[in-house]
Amino acid sequence: MTTSFSVLGAFIRTHREKITPAEAGLAVHGRRRTHGLRREELAQLCGLSTTWLTWIEQGRPVKPSAAVLDRLSHVLQLSAAERAYLFHLAERSDPETKSSHALPSHAVARIVQTLTTPAYILDRYWRAVVWNKEAAELFVGWLDGGDDQGLSAPSLLEYLFLSASARELIFEWDRRARRLVAEFRADAATRFSDPVLERMVADLRAASPDFKTFWASQDVVEREGGSRSFQHPTRGPITFEQTTLIPAMNTDLKLVILLAT
Repeated sequence: MTTSFSVLGAFIRTHREKITPAEAGLAVHGRRRTHGLRREELAQLCGLSTTWLTWIEQGRPVKPSAAVLDRLSHVLQLSAAERAYLFHLAERSDPETKSSHALPSHAVARIVQTLTTPAYILDRYWRAVVWNKEAAELFVGWLDGGDDQGLSAPSLLEYLFLSASARELIFEWDRRARRLVAEFRADAATRFSDPVLERMVADLRAASPDFKTFWASQDVVEREGGSRSFQHPTRGPITFEQTTLIPAMNTDLKLVILLAT
């Protein structure tokens, strides 16, 4: 039976066998029966015991820390995509991606600004990092603070639970809020050791009884699109069809688009 542990072990073993001792900075003496690194050599270069590395490669249920994965990634000279895959298999958050994926590429940001319907981009903490004027006009109390987008807006959850205007704007607030918490739990499943995320959840639990209740329910659902209705303070009732896209090069980000119906 294939498990995530066995897939992780096979991935590490295959890449160990691909890299030569010379590429890893080791001197070679005499003839070798294997082209790649020996298991004990990789263990030594990564500061691990050979037994521990053997267990990982055998697919035993052990979970390498982020620090161990970082050392493996560097010694094995993994590409950015390979490193991301390694951390995904190990169900660990990669500390090197927190800053590199914080902002969208110029091209993705331009997409938001060229759209004529409300659109915005959320980072891994569901903070808005880019939005257009249509989104600012719609989300009163969240994205209408001005044109300076040098800093992230409060997270969508902070707006939802801590802003009175959100309860007035969002139709069926209770149902939507409960659903968003369940979607966020699913989205953040592999990042609960992230201290920023831990602090954010703790602050929301302390500040909002509703968030505390919804979070404690342990509901988990996939993010979905569909109809989104609002009671806008100046435009009155308005409904959109929402869809969410994930940029290929910035998978921590979410491009949310609201299409007029």
